[in-house]
Amino acid sequence: MSLLRFTARTLLASYFVINGIKAVRNPRDYTEAAQPVVDKVLPPLKSALPDEAAGFLPRDAVGVARYCGIAQIIGGVGLATGAGRRISAGLLAATMVPQVITNNPIKAAADDRAKFGADVALLGGVVLAALDTEGEPDLAWRVRAYRQLAARRKAEAARSSQAVAKGAATHARFLRRQIESAVS
Repeated sequence: MSLLRFTARTLLASYFVINGIKAVRNPRDYTEAAQPVVDKVLPPLKSALPDEAAGFLPRDAVGVARYCGIAQIIGGVGLATGAGRRISAGLLAATMVPQVITNNPIKAAADDRAKFGADVALLGGVVLAALDTEGEPDLAWRVRAYRQLAARRKAEAARSSQAVAKGAATHARFLRRQIESAVS
């Protein structure tokens, strides 16, 4: 990892760690942003999950804000340290979605529009961090490359086995002739 990437990820992650700590300490300050999740996401999620798993879901906006804060702390630390950086960045992107949805720029005042712009910029930053492979090929490219390599090796093995079979047949004919000449 280059020093520039490390610094950029750490700076980006610091916002989320600080915001997550604030959300865990004072979740009531974040209930407005969490309310759409409570209204639209939790009911279908609770009905889709088994009762044992649904029991772990938060029941109100305060719980959603606290869970979101915990997720931001975990994602921020993971992004800053590089431990699971792409998964951590994806987790941070998921925590940004409710904030982007609730900050409607059409009905908002100028300050809220600025907050919307900052939230969209942060969302873009963590999505970019989630997709960053540090110049290394991604998994899909690696799978394609391994398939092509396997196909080449299979073709080489087929050619090699044909050559060995042809050589064995020639050698068998030679040995048969020698045996026939020795017997006769």
